[in-house]
Amino acid sequence: MNPQGEEMMGQKLQQQWLDGNFLIAMPHMADGRFAHSVIYVCAHSSEGAMGLVLNQPTPHLSMADLLTQLRIVSDVDAIHLPHRLRAMHVHRGGPVETERGFVLHSDDFLIESATLPIQDGVCLTATLEILRALAEGRGPARAMLALGYAGWAPGQLEQEIQANGWLTGPADPELIFDHDQASKWERALWRIGVDPAMLSTDAGHA
Repeated sequence: MNPQGEEMMGQKLQQQWLDGNFLIAMPHMADGRFAHSVIYVCAHSSEGAMGLVLNQPTPHLSMADLLTQLRIVSDVDAIHLPHRLRAMHVHRGGPVETERGFVLHSDDFLIESATLPIQDGVCLTATLEILRALAEGRGPARAMLALGYAGWAPGQLEQEIQANGWLTGPADPELIFDHDQASKWERALWRIGVDPAMLSTDAGHA
């Protein structure tokens, strides 16, 4: 292959990486852990993929609960946390490392050597320092906290997409950070031009 052909092939392969995109579960998703889920892909390469489920809030764990469990704030201080923080959901980010916390957030807050910029002003940080910053009112303007993550071995995600397990499309930061969890799957589909009511089990990927 000539150098120009190699460059074109490299560009084509690069376009296949889904960092900063949504994965939207098809209705027939076999893995119940991901039924009607919307996942934000944080990293995708030849070594595999990693993402966070955006629409599975934990039913019995609030942000105030988590901050007190981690001893970032006291029980008394938890009562006086800003409403924005108390209203923030703690999500099930995926079935891998479910005790580990990950924060997707706006790019107005960065921790050197700990924050990963992804795309469209969205960053990922996985340290206690960002939780302390949020509790102290000096964190990012927008944030979404998840415990655990979804992970794929090399080539696994590509196979699942080819098997029509997932639809893919550009991520929307508004959808990532809003608090309306119940309709997030349907709204993610609409944003890539798919009517949820018309979606059939044999539809191709977007």
